[in-house]
Amino acid sequence: MSASAPLHARGFSFTVEARDGRARAGRLVTPHGEVETPCFMPVGTKGTVKAVLPRDLAELGARIVLANTYHLYFRPGVDAVAAHGGLHRFMGWDGPILTDSGGFQVFSLAGTRVVRDDGVEFASVYDGSRHVFTPELAMRAQELLGADVVMCFDECASATATRDELAAAVARTTRWAAACKAAHTRPDQLLIGIAQGGVDEGLRRRSVAELLDIGFDAYAVGGLSVGEKGATMRATVELVDELLPADRLRYFMGIGDPRGILDVVARGVDVFDCVLPTRMARTGTALTRSGRLNLRNAQFADDLRPLDETCDCITCRTFTRAYLRHLVMQKEILGPQLLSLHNLRLLVGLLSEARAAIVAGRFADFAADNATLAPTGVWT
Repeated sequence: MSASAPLHARGFSFTVEARDGRARAGRLVTPHGEVETPCFMPVGTKGTVKAVLPRDLAELGARIVLANTYHLYFRPGVDAVAAHGGLHRFMGWDGPILTDSGGFQVFSLAGTRVVRDDGVEFASVYDGSRHVFTPELAMRAQELLGADVVMCFDECASATATRDELAAAVARTTRWAAACKAAHTRPDQLLIGIAQGGVDEGLRRRSVAELLDIGFDAYAVGGLSVGEKGATMRATVELVDELLPADRLRYFMGIGDPRGILDVVARGVDVFDCVLPTRMARTGTALTRSGRLNLRNAQFADDLRPLDETCDCITCRTFTRAYLRHLVMQKEILGPQLLSLHNLRLLVGLLSEARAAIVAGRFADFAADNATLAPTGVWT
């Protein structure tokens, strides 16, 4: 157990309350409420978690949500959000909010981007107009958005990048992290530095060391979940666990696979996000403790069971698989809404249970009990 970390951000603290092996149970205090970790953050890319009301997010146990700087910068514009007093009022969510820097979205535009020393030039996905994102712009935009937790602008290299390309990305990420810290002026926002380096041990060590020299209140594991093999990824997370300060929040960006999340919890990470649960819902797929269900499959047409008999969400308490399949097949709006509620509840509830298991000193048993969770994708 550790005392609250002396964070620079005003109104914040992070405490590791229990450990079981590498797994940690913590508590993040923010100006908009407390977050128990490990936890899953539903993704509200454009200021909304698709098909889910803020009221329902709170009811299913979500305590912090993520919004995307890149998309909000273009639509409706950060000044429009600021005119509402920030994202909390704009999207009707009074709990903590994290905004990413837009770096991943910018670097996913491989066909239109030009990487420069001061930032990245790219074409907008909305109208093709040319723009440049810099560390300073990313900070200004996130300050106007007004999230509690904000991210440095970084370069996310692909899993197929050469070592020279990875090294260049690490160097830029360090320079941009320093520029972000210098440009960030709001003391009521917690700024997270992002470690890059792919699965290259030397570059990952270099990235973490350089970020520690700059100094941040929390750190993110970036540049994974982009196509690497599972065993190598797990080894990289273990390395980062050894390198990062034990009293700082750790955030793994972009993982929504239940089994994979537990693998990362076991390696000392606290916070996770991904679009997977709501995206799968919009394609008629449900996450369950016994695997994924594609409700387009005819086998569910007469299935009167709930999606998951162990789940306490309103979808499972009220509706059958047959009814949900009917909604999916008829393209009724209610279908994605109910499946989104269920998928999010499964992940939020899973991590709440994982936290209890860590506190009780039985996390390894808990992880083994959940070995039948959804297929692990790249984590296999």
